Amino acid sequence: MMMEYIIGIGILSLAVALSLSLYILKKPAGTAKMQEISEAIHKGALTFLRKEYEVMAIFIAAAALIIYIFLENGAKLAVSFIIGGFASALAGNIGMRIATKANARTTEATKKHIGEGLKLAFYSGAVTGLSVVGIGLLGVSFLYLIFNDPNIIYGFGFGASSIALFARVGGGIYTKAADVGADLVGKVEKGIPEDDPRNPAVIADNVVTMWGMLQAWALTCLRAM
Repeated sequence: MMMEYIIGIGILSLAVALSLSLYILKKPAGTAKMQEISEAIHKGALTFLRKEYEVMAIFIAAAALIIYIFLENGAKLAVSFIIGGFASALAGNIGMRIATKANARTTEATKKHIGEGLKLAFYSGAVTGLSVVGIGLLGVSFLYLIFNDPNIIYGFGFGASSIALFARVGGGIYTKAADVGADLVGKVEKGIPEDDPRNPAVIADNVVTMWGMLQAWALTCLRAM
C-alpha cells in the first residue's frame, strides 16, 4: 500500500508540473523584441544542455563501470546510478525548457502588476521542483520494485546528485567566462552597455546563470529527499 501511495505522489507531482507549464505557456510573451531575446536564450540553453550532457554521459558510463566492478551488489548499484543520472538530467531539461519560456512572459506580466510576474516566476520554479520530486520518487519506486533492495537508493541518489553537481559547477564556470567576455568585448572594445542583448556573450551569460539556478534548486530538492 505504501508503494502505491509513493508512486501516486510522484505522478501527482508531474501532473501539477504539467498543468503549471501549460498555464505559463498560455500567457503572452511580450513584444517582438522580447520574444527574439527569449528565443535566443532558449536555443542557447538547449544547445548548452546537449553539449554538457554529452560530456557527462562519459562520466556516468565510467563511474557506473567502476561501481559495477568494485562494489558489492555492483550490478544493482550501477543500474541505479545510471537511472539516477538520467532522472536528474531529465528534470534539469524540463526545468530549463519552461524557465526559458517563462522569462519573457514574466516580464510581460510584471507590466500589469508585480504580483502577476511573481506568480509566473514562482510557477516556473515550481515546475522544476515538482519535476525533481516526481521523477525522483518514480525512479526510486520502480527500481525498488525491480530489485526489492532498499540499498538502490544510494546508487540512484549518487547518480542524480553527480549530474546536478557537475552541471552546477560547469555552468558556473561557463557563465563567468561569458560574463567576463561580455565586459571585455562589449563595454571595453565596442562601447556596448552592460547586459545589452546585442552582445552575444550577454545571452550566454543569461543562459547558464538560469541553468545554475535550476541546478542549485535541484540539489536542494535532492538533499531534502
